[in-house]
Amino acid sequence: MAKEETIKIITQALQSPQRNFSESVDMAINLRGIDLKKPQNRIDIEIVLPNGLGRDIKIAVFAKGDIAKQAIAAGADLVLPPEEINALGDDSSRAKTLAEEYDFFIAEAEYMPTIGKKIGIVLGPRGKMPEPLMPGMNIADILNKRKNSIKVRSKDRMTFHLSIGRKDMAPEKIADNAESVMEHVERALVNGAHNLKSIYVSTTMGPSVRVL
Repeated sequence: MAKEETIKIITQALQSPQRNFSESVDMAINLRGIDLKKPQNRIDIEIVLPNGLGRDIKIAVFAKGDIAKQAIAAGADLVLPPEEINALGDDSSRAKTLAEEYDFFIAEAEYMPTIGKKIGIVLGPRGKMPEPLMPGMNIADILNKRKNSIKVRSKDRMTFHLSIGRKDMAPEKIADNAESVMEHVERALVNGAHNLKSIYVSTTMGPSVRVL
Protein backbone atom coordinates (compact mmCIF):
# COMPACT_ATOMS: atom_id res chain seq x y z
CA MET A 1 0.00 0.00 0.00
CA ALA A 2 1.28 3.47 -0.90
CA LYS A 3 2.25 5.75 1.98
CA GLU A 4 -0.25 8.37 0.82
CA GLU A 5 -3.08 5.85 1.07
CA THR A 6 -2.06 4.87 4.58
CA ILE A 7 -2.02 8.53 5.65
CA LYS A 8 -5.48 8.99 4.11
CA ILE A 9 -6.87 6.02 6.07
CA ILE A 10 -5.29 7.21 9.34
CA THR A 11 -6.66 10.71 8.78
CA GLN A 12 -10.12 9.23 8.30
CA ALA A 13 -9.84 7.28 11.55
CA LEU A 14 -8.82 10.46 13.39
CA GLN A 15 -12.08 12.20 12.42
CA SER A 16 -13.93 10.69 15.39
CA PRO A 17 -15.64 13.12 17.81
CA GLN A 18 -13.38 14.86 20.31
CA ARG A 19 -13.40 13.27 23.77
CA ASN A 20 -12.46 14.72 27.13
CA PHE A 21 -9.42 12.41 27.39
CA SER A 22 -6.43 11.59 25.24
CA GLU A 23 -7.44 8.73 22.95
CA SER A 24 -5.03 6.16 21.64
CA VAL A 25 -4.96 5.03 18.03
CA ASP A 26 -5.34 1.26 17.93
CA MET A 27 -4.83 -1.41 15.32
CA ALA A 28 -6.84 -4.65 15.11
CA ILE A 29 -5.16 -7.47 13.19
CA ASN A 30 -7.20 -10.46 11.99
CA LEU A 31 -5.39 -13.61 10.92
CA ARG A 32 -6.37 -16.58 8.77
CA GLY A 33 -4.99 -19.93 7.67
CA ILE A 34 -2.70 -20.39 10.65
CA ASP A 35 -2.86 -22.76 13.63
CA LEU A 36 -2.23 -20.62 16.70
CA LYS A 37 -2.60 -23.63 18.97
CA LYS A 38 1.00 -24.25 18.00
CA PRO A 39 3.17 -21.80 19.98
CA GLN A 40 5.71 -21.52 17.15
CA ASN A 41 3.02 -19.95 14.92
CA ARG A 42 2.09 -17.22 17.36
CA ILE A 43 3.16 -13.61 17.04
CA ASP A 44 5.45 -12.56 19.89
CA ILE A 45 7.68 -9.73 18.75
CA GLU A 46 8.96 -6.37 19.89
CA ILE A 47 8.78 -3.44 17.49
CA VAL A 48 10.54 -0.09 17.75
CA LEU A 49 8.02 2.42 16.43
CA PRO A 50 9.64 5.12 14.30
CA ASN A 51 7.62 7.83 16.06
CA GLY A 52 6.90 6.28 19.46
CA LEU A 53 3.46 5.95 21.00
CA GLY A 54 2.94 9.62 21.79
CA ARG A 55 2.94 8.83 25.50
CA ASP A 56 5.46 7.96 28.16
CA ILE A 57 6.52 4.32 28.24
CA LYS A 58 7.13 3.28 31.84
CA ILE A 59 10.17 1.10 32.49
CA ALA A 60 11.22 -0.60 35.72
CA VAL A 61 14.74 -1.91 36.33
CA PHE A 62 15.98 -4.56 38.76
CA ALA A 63 19.51 -3.47 39.65
CA LYS A 64 21.82 -2.35 42.42
CA GLY A 65 24.98 -0.30 42.88
CA ASP A 66 26.41 1.54 39.89
CA ILE A 67 23.93 -0.03 37.46
CA ALA A 68 21.04 1.24 39.57
CA LYS A 69 22.56 4.73 39.57
CA GLN A 70 23.04 4.59 35.79
CA ALA A 71 19.45 3.47 35.32
CA ILE A 72 18.15 6.40 37.38
CA ALA A 73 20.35 8.84 35.49
CA ALA A 74 19.15 7.39 32.16
CA GLY A 75 15.50 7.97 33.03
CA ALA A 76 14.22 4.67 34.39
CA ASP A 77 10.81 5.19 35.99
CA LEU A 78 11.50 2.75 38.82
CA VAL A 79 14.62 1.00 40.07
CA LEU A 80 14.11 -2.00 42.33
CA PRO A 81 16.92 -3.54 44.40
CA PRO A 82 17.28 -7.33 44.12
CA GLU A 83 15.81 -7.95 47.59
CA GLU A 84 12.49 -6.66 46.22
CA ILE A 85 12.23 -9.73 44.00
CA ASN A 86 11.52 -12.01 46.96
CA ALA A 87 9.15 -9.45 48.46
CA LEU A 88 7.17 -9.34 45.23
CA GLY A 89 7.12 -13.11 45.11
CA ASP A 90 5.45 -13.09 48.53
CA ASP A 91 2.90 -10.46 47.52
CA SER A 92 1.17 -11.48 44.29
CA SER A 93 -1.23 -8.52 44.43
CA ARG A 94 1.65 -6.05 44.47
CA ALA A 95 3.45 -7.98 41.74
CA LYS A 96 0.36 -7.85 39.51
CA THR A 97 -0.04 -4.10 40.12
CA LEU A 98 3.59 -3.58 39.17
CA ALA A 99 3.18 -5.68 36.02
CA GLU A 100 0.17 -3.66 34.91
CA GLU A 101 1.71 -0.27 35.67
CA TYR A 102 4.99 -0.72 33.79
CA ASP A 103 5.36 -1.40 30.08
CA PHE A 104 8.84 -2.95 30.14
CA PHE A 105 11.21 -4.47 32.66
CA ILE A 106 14.99 -4.73 32.56
CA ALA A 107 17.12 -6.71 35.01
CA GLU A 108 20.77 -7.37 35.59
CA ALA A 109 21.34 -10.83 34.14
CA GLU A 110 22.35 -12.38 37.46
CA TYR A 111 18.85 -11.77 38.86
CA MET A 112 16.95 -13.38 36.00
CA PRO A 113 16.75 -16.90 37.51
CA THR A 114 15.30 -15.51 40.75
CA ILE A 115 12.86 -13.31 38.87
CA GLY A 116 11.70 -16.29 36.84
CA LYS A 117 11.22 -18.37 39.97
CA LYS A 118 9.56 -15.73 42.14
CA ILE A 119 7.48 -13.55 39.80
CA GLY A 120 7.73 -15.22 36.41
CA ILE A 121 4.19 -16.52 36.91
CA VAL A 122 3.01 -12.89 36.95
CA LEU A 123 5.29 -11.34 34.34
CA GLY A 124 5.46 -14.23 31.86
CA PRO A 125 1.80 -14.44 30.80
CA ARG A 126 1.78 -10.67 30.32
CA GLY A 127 4.80 -10.81 28.04
CA LYS A 128 6.77 -8.71 30.52
CA MET A 129 9.68 -10.86 31.58
CA PRO A 130 12.65 -8.50 31.93
CA GLU A 131 15.23 -7.98 29.24
CA PRO A 132 18.54 -9.26 30.68
CA LEU A 133 21.21 -6.60 31.09
CA MET A 134 24.46 -8.38 30.36
CA PRO A 135 27.82 -7.11 31.67
CA GLY A 136 29.16 -4.34 29.48
CA MET A 137 25.79 -3.38 28.01
CA ASN A 138 24.81 0.29 28.14
CA ILE A 139 21.58 0.61 30.06
CA ALA A 140 20.96 4.12 28.71
CA ASP A 141 20.89 2.74 25.15
CA ILE A 142 18.44 0.02 26.16
CA LEU A 143 16.15 2.47 27.97
CA ASN A 144 16.10 4.85 25.01
CA LYS A 145 15.17 2.01 22.66
CA ARG A 146 12.42 0.71 24.95
CA LYS A 147 10.87 4.17 25.23
CA ASN A 148 9.76 3.79 21.60
CA SER A 149 8.97 0.07 21.64
CA ILE A 150 5.80 -2.00 21.82
CA LYS A 151 5.28 -5.72 22.28
CA VAL A 152 2.98 -7.45 19.82
CA ARG A 153 1.54 -10.78 20.97
CA SER A 154 -1.23 -12.76 19.34
CA LYS A 155 -1.23 -15.56 21.95
CA ASP A 156 -3.75 -18.10 20.58
CA ARG A 157 -6.16 -15.47 19.23
CA MET A 158 -6.87 -14.97 15.54
CA THR A 159 -7.69 -11.33 16.31
CA PHE A 160 -5.45 -9.17 18.49
CA HIS A 161 -5.08 -5.45 19.20
CA LEU A 162 -2.25 -3.01 19.81
CA SER A 163 -1.67 0.73 20.08
CA ILE A 164 0.22 2.59 17.37
CA GLY A 165 -0.02 6.16 18.68
CA ARG A 166 -2.22 8.90 20.12
CA LYS A 167 -4.96 10.90 18.45
CA ASP A 168 -3.04 14.17 18.85
CA MET A 169 -0.10 12.87 16.79
CA ALA A 170 0.29 13.90 13.16
CA PRO A 171 -1.36 11.43 10.74
CA GLU A 172 1.95 11.02 8.91
CA LYS A 173 3.68 9.85 12.10
CA ILE A 174 0.92 7.39 12.97
CA ALA A 175 1.03 6.11 9.39
CA ASP A 176 4.78 5.45 9.74
CA ASN A 177 4.08 3.48 12.90
CA ALA A 178 1.25 1.54 11.25
CA GLU A 179 3.38 0.54 8.27
CA SER A 180 6.23 -0.53 10.55
CA VAL A 181 3.88 -2.78 12.55
CA MET A 182 2.36 -4.32 9.43
CA GLU A 183 5.79 -5.06 7.95
CA HIS A 184 7.05 -6.70 11.15
CA VAL A 185 3.88 -8.77 11.66
CA GLU A 186 3.91 -9.94 8.04
CA ARG A 187 7.52 -11.09 8.37
CA ALA A 188 6.72 -12.94 11.59
CA LEU A 189 3.84 -14.94 10.09
CA VAL A 190 4.46 -18.43 8.72
CA ASN A 191 3.00 -17.57 5.31
CA GLY A 192 3.47 -13.84 5.43
CA ALA A 193 0.72 -11.72 3.91
CA HIS A 194 -1.33 -14.85 3.15
CA ASN A 195 -2.01 -15.16 6.89
CA LEU A 196 -3.40 -11.61 7.11
CA LYS A 197 -7.19 -11.55 6.77
CA SER A 198 -7.78 -7.87 7.54
CA ILE A 199 -6.39 -4.91 9.49
CA TYR A 200 -8.37 -2.03 10.97
CA VAL A 201 -7.42 1.18 12.78
CA SER A 202 -9.52 3.28 15.13
CA THR A 203 -9.27 5.73 17.99
CA THR A 204 -10.27 4.47 21.44
CA MET A 205 -13.91 5.50 21.04
CA GLY A 206 -14.10 5.94 17.26
CA PRO A 207 -15.29 3.72 14.42
CA SER A 208 -12.91 1.29 12.74
CA VAL A 209 -11.45 2.03 9.32
CA ARG A 210 -10.11 -0.81 7.19
CA VAL A 211 -6.44 -0.66 6.22
CA LEU A 212 -6.13 -4.10 4.62
